[in-house]
Amino acid sequence: MLLWLLKSFSRLPFCVLYMISDIMFFSLYHLVRYRRKVVRRNLTECFPEKIPAEVKKIEKGFYHFLIDLTVETCKLLTISPDEMQRRAKFVNIDKAKELIADGGSLAVFIGHHGNWEWITSAALWFAPQAETVQIYHKLSSPLMNALIGQLRERFGGISVEMRDTARFAAAAAQENRSLVIGFIADQSPRKRMAKYYINFLNHNVPVLTGTEKLVKHFGYGAMFLRVRRVKRGYYEYEFVPMADEPRALPDFELTNIYFKLLEQEVRERPELYLWSHNRFRLATGGNK
Repeated sequence: MLLWLLKSFSRLPFCVLYMISDIMFFSLYHLVRYRRKVVRRNLTECFPEKIPAEVKKIEKGFYHFLIDLTVETCKLLTISPDEMQRRAKFVNIDKAKELIADGGSLAVFIGHHGNWEWITSAALWFAPQAETVQIYHKLSSPLMNALIGQLRERFGGISVEMRDTARFAAAAAQENRSLVIGFIADQSPRKRMAKYYINFLNHNVPVLTGTEKLVKHFGYGAMFLRVRRVKRGYYEYEFVPMADEPRALPDFELTNIYFKLLEQEVRERPELYLWSHNRFRLATGGNK
């Protein structure tokens, strides 16, 4: 029933979906006040140089975008491959394909910035040269987990649960399969796993380093995916090289490069970042 309702909703034209989004903004922001305290605290702490009026403008822009992101994600259920490629264009993809031309694999570092769900349409751009894979956290709700999996795999991508990443990568290497793996690498580690800290958006935060370890272990290429929102419902995803030889970098340097690139992107378009998560809750201590 839920899937039928969502598919019916997703068949609405984009212009109608965005009208609904504008109406929902008023309720979410002014009435429900969804995580307003968390968002305001994050913005104030990350941008101490901004006056309250500037912070509020970013805050409202974020809530507008959050609802747009929701309806755009729902649209994945029914949007055609041709329209998807027209609305989500991948820039500098030839550079990415060079790294997998001879059977190699590529790790793509992604952040919660812009529409990260539409990145799953990369399968339309890389097939059949490589398998596209997205690493995810399993949701507690089996229904929602299945729904999100269907959305993300609709265009031929493969969803792999985070705890199965190394096993999946090892099997692919043994079978000489080329992979393009997307890692949303700005998630907070669990407290007991907080071992490496980095300065990010005016906070000294613990970060995940598993992606870097995987890249070095399997000899993957590494690229950052910069997201540009051209206009409502249209995005450009640009592949940005991170290092010529990731294996030759000192420990944690690839992670440092990623967060530097992500911070630059967030500062340019702060309203497109996911501020509603309490991602700075462990921002204490220093590098260990």
